[in-house]
Amino acid sequence: MQIDQQHTNSLISHLECPNCGNTYNHQELHTVCENPDCKSSLFARYNLSPGVIKKENLAALPPTMWRYRQVLPTKNPEHIITLGEGFTPILPLTNLDYLGENEVFWKDESGNPTGSFKSRGQSTAISKAFELGVKTVCIPSAGNAAGAMAAYCARAGLEAHVFMPKETPQIFKDECRLYGANLTEIDGNIKDCADKATKEGEENGWFPVFTLKEPYRLEGKKIMGYEIAEQFGWTLPDVILYPTGGGTGLLGIWKAFEEMEALGWIDSKRPKMVSVQATCCDGITQAFHHHKQHSEYVDNGFTIANGLRVPKPYADQYILQVLRKSKGNALTVTDKEMESGMKEIASKEGLLFCPEGAALWQAFKNLKKTNWISPGEKVLLMNTGSGYKYLENIEVEG
Repeated sequence: MQIDQQHTNSLISHLECPNCGNTYNHQELHTVCENPDCKSSLFARYNLSPGVIKKENLAALPPTMWRYRQVLPTKNPEHIITLGEGFTPILPLTNLDYLGENEVFWKDESGNPTGSFKSRGQSTAISKAFELGVKTVCIPSAGNAAGAMAAYCARAGLEAHVFMPKETPQIFKDECRLYGANLTEIDGNIKDCADKATKEGEENGWFPVFTLKEPYRLEGKKIMGYEIAEQFGWTLPDVILYPTGGGTGLLGIWKAFEEMEALGWIDSKRPKMVSVQATCCDGITQAFHHHKQHSEYVDNGFTIANGLRVPKPYADQYILQVLRKSKGNALTVTDKEMESGMKEIASKEGLLFCPEGAALWQAFKNLKKTNWISPGEKVLLMNTGSGYKYLENIEVEG
């Protein structure tokens, strides 16, 4: 895909550790903070000020996430690896019960090139890796992230190694192999996959594209926040519900809001951010309600929402900070509720949400029942992927 050459100078300045404040050169390969007492995720920082980018110019740019090229990390447009990801639609839910006096919208990430929001993060991560001379990458993944990485590696001509739990639905494994990735199935969870990927990656010199253990997947996912603002006419919804596995999307959206305020595009008003987890991996929810700064490792087995089986997110402290700063909330949903939600949304709205997205609908209903969501509040659900990939996980009556 051809990238518009106008308005393409990235304003990236450096990488920064949000925990200890150390800074790093974005033109060198980095993973996490090198302070041995820290090891935090690193965030990309940009030279932002009111007027440096004019939002009025966006309408003339291509309808992909790369219309926000100046706040993405790739310096040379020729190094951008894109399949046309981003600028996904926001549509209202209209036929479901429980909507009441709330306007409820969904942002549908299933239309991305590999069927989920993971296309965004892998586009920016692989673009920057390509720009910095990386030849081989590796990832632990329960599904969508691996498929997306494999696709963008195929596009870039990079070698890809994927480590995936054996009980992951076959479609995700087939997807990786079709894109040419080397797939290793692990008898265990995502942490077991990460341990194996780390060991083999270090032995072979592969660059790790792990959730929030490299700086640039976050940058692609943050563009969801820019799109939300633009698509709502530069006003933000009152509540945003997000399915939380590794938490990159939730953190990215919040980062986008901070950047847009620095650009003068929005004011300081923020949505209440809500983290939704599966009951089998609810460490963030427990930590939030017990007023802890970090989550505990929690893994009680399989969930139909593969992306939510993350026992302990690497950036747990930052997820919790966003929930509290936004006056948000955290709650869990059972697999039975997710499956019920998928079927309810499909039969009444004609939308096949992924289980992670369906979890948000059930969470919305729970928050309505407890009056945490007030009448008149505008609510956005982030459907992170296509339900078609998960049909192996659910029962469909004949």
